[in-house]
Amino acid sequence: MSVGSQRRFGLRWKIVTLFVGAMILNYLARSILSVAAPAILAEQSISSEQYGWITGAFQIGVMVQPLAGYFLDSAGLRMGFAVCVAVWSAITMGHAFVSGWFGFAALRGMLGIAEGSAQPAGQKLIAEWFPAKERGAAGGIYNIGASFGAVIAPPLVAWAVMVHSWRLAFVVAGLIGLIWAVIWYIHYNTPRRHRAITENELDYILAGQEERLVARAERPSFMTLAQRRELWGIALPRLLADPVWGMLSFWMPLYLARVRGFDLGQIALFAWLPFLAADLGCLFGPAVVAFLHRRGIHLIDARRWAFSLGALMMTGMAFVGLASNPYAAIALLCLGGFAHQTLSVTVITMASDLFARNEVATATGMAGAAGNLGVLVFSLMLGQMVDTVGYGPFFALLGVLDLVGAALLWILIRKPQ
Repeated sequence: MSVGSQRRFGLRWKIVTLFVGAMILNYLARSILSVAAPAILAEQSISSEQYGWITGAFQIGVMVQPLAGYFLDSAGLRMGFAVCVAVWSAITMGHAFVSGWFGFAALRGMLGIAEGSAQPAGQKLIAEWFPAKERGAAGGIYNIGASFGAVIAPPLVAWAVMVHSWRLAFVVAGLIGLIWAVIWYIHYNTPRRHRAITENELDYILAGQEERLVARAERPSFMTLAQRRELWGIALPRLLADPVWGMLSFWMPLYLARVRGFDLGQIALFAWLPFLAADLGCLFGPAVVAFLHRRGIHLIDARRWAFSLGALMMTGMAFVGLASNPYAAIALLCLGGFAHQTLSVTVITMASDLFARNEVATATGMAGAAGNLGVLVFSLMLGQMVDTVGYGPFFALLGVLDLVGAALLWILIRKPQ
């Protein structure tokens, strides 16, 4: 194969495509509960407030992302991520055998701890396998798996209910995850150790990576990383941005059922559309960055402009509660999914621009903990207040938070020399 072909279709793209499978399974496992929530809450006599605590337990678990990232930086992606996927798959299957809101909350907390490894693993992968100019595209591709997993969840739950019950959906997702973990362990390795990589592709990858981001002799502690303004520059925008994904992933099916009057069939028909739009956002954000970067704009500035564009589009989310037509509300939710992934992929990818190879997973985990703290606070507030004030104020809040996040991104991140 020619050098040009290897640049376009090299092994690294096959590796990131394999990782897409993990992201699909990650978000499928976490989305099944929200799609099945109308049936589960009715069957188990779980209140909105208790459901808020169930979703909150998951977010508390995911907030352990810094430890997950540290584990991956220490153990490496091959063994470390295979273990994480196997654990979350087993916990997913456990959902089929639990009852009561407390039992669900306990399992969701454990699931969050294991699933929190996905984003740190993704950033470590693209930091190791991709030159700087391709990291945005690679990050966009693997994040497609996140929204695609949520796309699969509604039809999977509808099928499971028709064949057996919602419990079958958890078992199927868990079994597929265990199979994927074995495949990952067999096929993955670092570029320098992978048997299938060519010398030309390895040289191409290494030549396109920044010297300042080579692995440091000593990996910095959590406190050392926390003192860097670059960490806060990506963490605070994620704190403000991620509640949108929490709304779409955990609360949208309940919103459609209770406010818009959708039954399970209608939810299966429409609830995946915002996640399909989110898939397009995963590609749009990196495309904007590449367009600006090719025209001489610094890579960091190009990412900030892409985030800002996503934040402007997110203001449409504020009008979901005001839409009189349910299909107009779904269209606005689709805009929200598209805008969120446009900006989310952009800020997540910045970790691989700013942190060394053996600290990028830890830094991504710390920023992810901030994002999931935002989801936790938002979910608990929504669970406490939704039955009295409705969903409208929460949609309005989501429409403006990312504008603040964009301002913080411009203020806190400094362009590396």
